[in-house]
Amino acid sequence: MEFILNPIGVIHSPFTDKGQTPIQVTRSQAVGRVEVYPEFTDGLKDIENLSHIHLLYIFHQASGYSLHVKPFLDDNEHGIFATRFPYRPNPIGLSTVRLLSRKENMLSIEGVDVLDGTPLLDIKPYVPDFDLRIEDVRAGWYETRSKK
Repeated sequence: MEFILNPIGVIHSPFTDKGQTPIQVTRSQAVGRVEVYPEFTDGLKDIENLSHIHLLYIFHQASGYSLHVKPFLDDNEHGIFATRFPYRPNPIGLSTVRLLSRKENMLSIEGVDVLDGTPLLDIKPYVPDFDLRIEDVRAGWYETRSKK
């Protein structure tokens, strides 16, 4: 089975080098923009009433992968699916960001943690009644990592 995904837009950020990007949204207060391609602008109707959105995107500068990786915050290897490492079998990323404003096909966002020019696959609303608020969490290796 094969899927072809076409970007619906591009994420603009202040980060032009992989080494500049925060490793997760929770470590970023950077402001960026989401440019939705004109043919998808009508799909943004009512988005300005949201406080947060989920962005799905392609790690466009990641190539290749390994099933065992050393994540940025640990010196030990872990399975790729137990990490958020960007070099993955399908290089798809997910970030939840604060939506600051909308002007036509441009969204201003806060908490951007991706490279400038990142291809955007989809936008979904953050809805507290739909998105889990998990209290009893186990974070696996992250809880016992070699504190970088």
